[in-house]
Amino acid sequence: MTARRLTIALAALTIAAAPASTEAQSEPPLGTLREQAQTRQEWLRLRLERVLPRLMRQEGVSMWIVPVREYNEDPVFWSLVSPTTMAARRRTIYVFCDHGAERGVDRIAIGGSPQGGLYRVVRDPQAAMGTAGPTVRPAEPYGADQWRLLPPLVDACDPATIAVNISHTHAFSDGLTAGEWEQLREALPPRYRERVVRREMLALRYIEERLPEMMPSYVRMQQVAHDIIRTAFSSQVVKPGETRTQDVVWWMRQRLSELGLGTWFQPSVTVQRAGVEMGDSADPVIRRGDVLHTDFGLTALGLNTDTQHMGYVLREGETDAPAGLYAALRRANRLQDLLLEEMRPGATGNAVLRATRERMRREGIDGTVYTHPVGDHGHGAGPLIGLWDRQEGVEGRGEVTLVPNSWFSIELQATTPVAEWGGQPVRMALEEEAWIDADGTRRWVLARQERFHLVR
Repeated sequence: MTARRLTIALAALTIAAAPASTEAQSEPPLGTLREQAQTRQEWLRLRLERVLPRLMRQEGVSMWIVPVREYNEDPVFWSLVSPTTMAARRRTIYVFCDHGAERGVDRIAIGGSPQGGLYRVVRDPQAAMGTAGPTVRPAEPYGADQWRLLPPLVDACDPATIAVNISHTHAFSDGLTAGEWEQLREALPPRYRERVVRREMLALRYIEERLPEMMPSYVRMQQVAHDIIRTAFSSQVVKPGETRTQDVVWWMRQRLSELGLGTWFQPSVTVQRAGVEMGDSADPVIRRGDVLHTDFGLTALGLNTDTQHMGYVLREGETDAPAGLYAALRRANRLQDLLLEEMRPGATGNAVLRATRERMRREGIDGTVYTHPVGDHGHGAGPLIGLWDRQEGVEGRGEVTLVPNSWFSIELQATTPVAEWGGQPVRMALEEEAWIDADGTRRWVLARQERFHLVR
């Protein structure tokens, strides 16, 4: 069975076996914290063994040096260490030396831990605890022993290029602080200083690439997110004429806590109402006939989701949302189709945006595209396909190309006049996770919204 077929089969099995609603669950939906840590540790091993060597060679990098300090960690740090490592702890210098395909990449932690056996640890033997306690060097700057250990490792590797994380464009590739850079440059043997290069794509692509083995867990995360939204936009939570939007927001936050999950941003719930401008309504009471919108994400297993769905509060006698609202929803779905069709590997984010907007104009869709990668971070590493205020393209970040094995939050909106609301424009803002697999095929991680969540 190919990797692609195996991933699809595992995802289908996860969907079939999953409970219908988070309300009925007594066990953590993604396993215990210990089970999650074991899963994440295996993912880390695969990323370091499978992804990192390929990217170093692809970017022409012989050595990659990533120095980090507690409370001032490089963004890539969290994708290089075990889930039980929650801070850099003083200073750790991670060094990756590529010895070629035969010997592989040597992974070294200067002053750190082995991260479950995935790194070779190098420490100053004079700083070890002995019978008289640790050696004290009061005249030395704090953490200087790690820098003293770096030159012999560089000499042993003799790299043609040494990559550091400095970038004017990508935050994920700009983790080397000014202070660490000054000390790193001073520590390097003089003949290697001219071999230092900036390879922005190394950190960016390493963080961006998704393992096929992650997909079943991510499908499950999507199910949980959809279930929480479905319940939030139902009569279990919303009492028309009583419930305010912030009541729903805090119900969602509380539900995440009860399930042992986190989030990377405060959820939002907003209202559109026939004949009323709701832009200045910070916390309105939800009424019958309202169109609801939520932006909601959860965090688990070191991964993040980002979902926007639409709801409708039924009027007395209604069994579903009006036909005009469904026409507006279908128009937003059509914009999703156009975007996904244009998201071909090798195309830049800006090229995808231009092609999608041209097709959007031809079909008469009044919309906006602001799609982003997702994964280790909610607003993840990789190409941007528009921003809400940059519909002609995004300088720098929009020129990154799409690659296989990546996930995206397909985020956009289409605004359509609705006959039942007297021609009032109604905004359908949708966001759903999609993935580009190893073959370049684009598909939804779980499923997109094609019907309103209904409050009866």
